[in-house]
Amino acid sequence: MRPQVIIIGRPNVGKSTIWNRLVGKKLALVDDQPGVTRDRRYGEAHLLGIDFTIVDTAGWEDEAAETLPGRMRAQTEVSLVGADVALFVIDSRAGLTPLDEEIARYLRQSSVPVVLVANKAEGRSGDHGLYEAFSLGFGDPVPFSAEHGEGLGDLFEALLPLIGNAEKEEAEEDNDGEYDPQSVLKLAIVGRPNAGKSTLINRILGENRLLVGPEAGITRDSIAVDWTWNDPKSGEARPIRLIDTAGMRKKAQVTDKLEKMAVADARHAVDFAEVVVLLLDATRGLEHQDLKIASLVLEEGRALIVAINKWDIAEDPSGLFNGIRFALDEGLAQVKGLPVLSVSAVTGKGLDDLIRAAFTLRDAWSKRVTTGQLNRWFDRALEANPPPAPGGRRIKLRYITQAKTRPPGFILFGTRLDQLPMSYQRYLVNGIRRELGFEAVPVRLTLRSAKNPFDDK
Repeated sequence: MRPQVIIIGRPNVGKSTIWNRLVGKKLALVDDQPGVTRDRRYGEAHLLGIDFTIVDTAGWEDEAAETLPGRMRAQTEVSLVGADVALFVIDSRAGLTPLDEEIARYLRQSSVPVVLVANKAEGRSGDHGLYEAFSLGFGDPVPFSAEHGEGLGDLFEALLPLIGNAEKEEAEEDNDGEYDPQSVLKLAIVGRPNAGKSTLINRILGENRLLVGPEAGITRDSIAVDWTWNDPKSGEARPIRLIDTAGMRKKAQVTDKLEKMAVADARHAVDFAEVVVLLLDATRGLEHQDLKIASLVLEEGRALIVAINKWDIAEDPSGLFNGIRFALDEGLAQVKGLPVLSVSAVTGKGLDDLIRAAFTLRDAWSKRVTTGQLNRWFDRALEANPPPAPGGRRIKLRYITQAKTRPPGFILFGTRLDQLPMSYQRYLVNGIRRELGFEAVPVRLTLRSAKNPFDDK
């Protein structure tokens, strides 16, 4: 079960707006008048890699138990039972009220950990209430603005020690509860017109499933075909959804409305896919447009394989392969070592190796490393190459956590991260790929600096 986080506070402090923000949809009614929420509302929240159930509650009011506000408060009290964390929300603009202090006394009697959230803290108008909140005894308040989405990183940092570790351990045991290595592989084939994408898929399927011909641009719609691949090495049957796409020419050359729509559809197919094969024409080699297509795939966070088609008629195959390998490493420096394979849609050469590589790459794309393994690598990386000290002031890197998979995403916490050079960020990303088994998949690194409410004072 997901950890349960309950939102508690007096009326009109923005609890439902926070709930909407964390759920990602405006499902809970919000209004300037207090008391809109009366019943508990449950939602599934995802915050930078932490998944939990978020519970919105009625505003806490000091009324007799038999009244409507009193019964609403009783519902809120019941919701604390079984909760993993309570988000105690105050209005930083209004400052502390006697009702806030009453709620604080009640929460201190509970065994549920409390994260104090100072909502409506955008700008400087909430500073006074933020400083007052320290007196409640729940540690540093989290400055937050549910209306503008500010403070999500600080809230994540506060929740991580309370529910993040449990969530990570569960994720490490069941691989996020989402990724099944035996699930259908969504494999898209992209490339310039006439690279042989449809012919390749027909050869894989063993039938003329897709229309092909010498004319460039026959394929317009992205076509998905479900198929089962029998691995000749293991004999294992693996389900695959093959996606054929329209050829992508240079943008300046695309003037026809239908072709524009076909290219847009091909981009959508990339979003849908898990692994993308960029098919090159061995008779033309690697062109600038191929690099642009590859960059698009990587920017969308998809795992990428480069396949050189028409290998059966290639001239100087060894020189061609080495030249493409070098050009890819130079042109796509953000992801060096992309898998490059030679195939032939006519003879069937290399097709089983291509599909096997796609499954292997999807495993790396879906990989989650344990917290201990990640921390040991991080300590070694800092010891081998400490971060720079621009202007004589040291950049402090505190810790790193894997926030997501598919593609793998990591969050680096520290101070003065706005001055961390891109070269050092590349050093960390390359180390993650090389030493933690992520191979040549796109890795996202996000920098998070904790906000200090006393900055600029």
